Amino acid sequence: MKFLKSALAFALCTTMASVQAQTELTVYTGLEADSLKKYAQRFNQDHPDIKINWVRDSTGVVTARLLAEKDNPRADVVWGLGGTSLLMLKNENMLEPYTPKGFENLSAKFSDRAAEPSWVGMNAWMAALCVNTIEIEKKGLPMPASWQDLTKPVYQGHIVMPNPSSSGTGFLDVSAWLQLMGEEAGWAYMDNLHNNVSRYTHSGSKPCRMAATGEVPIGVSFAFRGVRLKNQGAPIELVYPTEGLGWEVEAAAIIKGTTKIQAAQTLMDWAVSRKAMQLYNEGFAIVAMPDVAQPVEYFPENAQALIIENDFDWAAQNRQAILSKWQQRYDSKSEAK
Repeated sequence: MKFLKSALAFALCTTMASVQAQTELTVYTGLEADSLKKYAQRFNQDHPDIKINWVRDSTGVVTARLLAEKDNPRADVVWGLGGTSLLMLKNENMLEPYTPKGFENLSAKFSDRAAEPSWVGMNAWMAALCVNTIEIEKKGLPMPASWQDLTKPVYQGHIVMPNPSSSGTGFLDVSAWLQLMGEEAGWAYMDNLHNNVSRYTHSGSKPCRMAATGEVPIGVSFAFRGVRLKNQGAPIELVYPTEGLGWEVEAAAIIKGTTKIQAAQTLMDWAVSRKAMQLYNEGFAIVAMPDVAQPVEYFPENAQALIIENDFDWAAQNRQAILSKWQQRYDSKSEAK
């Protein structure tokens, strides 16, 4: 009995020491809130000695917070934020260059191609329309097929889309329209679309959730959220506009100044591993490791062919000017924060 008590005491002390020895990483993210637990669990299966403390918000909010904390960074790692945002942070000298193990297996278009990369791609999220099939039938609305369709008078007041200042999805839409149509025609398009938008949300997934519940017939959102809601039984149809889809790389990076560099590098190594890519493929049709992706139900089979040639450098360099102009023109319909 005495031996058993000693063994139990030793095991308890060992467990407590192990818990105490955990390195805690503050990880900023724009990942969907309902994905965070799964991401941390999968990582901890391989690295139980590192605890992730998430700080989560919409892409625009996280980006603004990181920029505001430039001189006193509080994050150790970013895991799941738009590549355009990370390009901005790189230009501000806020990222710690690091080449993760397995980096050479990633597609060139999904990562920083500097000799020593500052960020790495994970997957791509792409635009989609979430259309409530019950509501459009009830209101006698046609099923839209293109971006231009959304400017037709019949849709007035029936569309919700994300505010690009706070939502990465909103920004990828605006950036894509300006690249697809040219700047003059792109802003003219948004003027016409604005006439039909009932409100701008501060979340990229909210327009799709609103469409799923019938609060609005059409939500300009992104495929991941629409697919998840459709799998849950929501009466929505996913529409991928024929002109081409805006998209964004979801990426990871180490914040310069972290005092936990070894743990941060371990997370980066895992973030580009085959196991991680298989995790991303559970919700995204396009992942950064080309030979991993398997078809995902309700995503288009030709997803790669539908996304536009996206100039991320141009988007990052012009982000503030684009957002300023957008706010001047359209912010009157944004919902309260």
